[in-house]
Amino acid sequence: MGIYRLVAVLFSLVCATTLHAANPPTIVLVSGEDEYHSTQTLPVFARFLETNYGFKTIYLERKPKPDSIAGLDALDRADLLILFARRMTLPADQLARFQKYFDSGKPTIGIRTASHAFQNWLIFDKRVLGGNYQNHYGNDALPSMQVNPAAQEHPIMRGVPGTFSSAGSLYRNTPLQTNTTLLLTGTIPDHTEPVAWTHDYKGARVFYTSLGHPKDFEDAAFRRLLANAIHWALNNPVPRGE
Repeated sequence: MGIYRLVAVLFSLVCATTLHAANPPTIVLVSGEDEYHSTQTLPVFARFLETNYGFKTIYLERKPKPDSIAGLDALDRADLLILFARRMTLPADQLARFQKYFDSGKPTIGIRTASHAFQNWLIFDKRVLGGNYQNHYGNDALPSMQVNPAAQEHPIMRGVPGTFSSAGSLYRNTPLQTNTTLLLTGTIPDHTEPVAWTHDYKGARVFYTSLGHPKDFEDAAFRRLLANAIHWALNNPVPRGE
């Protein structure tokens, strides 16, 4: 590469970095479940993203009886949606806002109960996330995570330990849908299940993990997995550390 071309490339990188810093991606985080305390873990994780990566975050929370989420117009300006919800029966107009977002080609990250987020749109799991949720195993055996050997070089797995544990029960997700890339499996005695994967939905980058127990958020391995997935979903370089 000639010196002038090298200077031009470096200049463009500096400009891109400056622009990115001046216009950080907006991440909307939606808490819509009451089983795994996402009303506590997601706001803390949002601050983690702002502090460590400079993202702009918007946190939205489900109000039950009847189900409703205020502020969903934020999806119109979101660059990424992180969804941690369970069995919501939203009003038709609010569900339509989510469906509009998913159909827009923008990226999505689903956490744990997001596989059964919409009680009035059950196909969401298979269609958008690429999953196949069929309940979960008991809490008596906690799973051990293993990186899929075929995915060791995937950007999302950068810096994620080859094995680590979780405090939550193992979800049944076999078999996954097409257009998925398996990243992580979980094992209990006599059973191994997909735990994290990517999916393509209408050209959008989608990442899902069945992890998400409150203690998982305390684990650096899980935080690294999610942070890497966010950068990958936004089509940004995956950082080398938290």
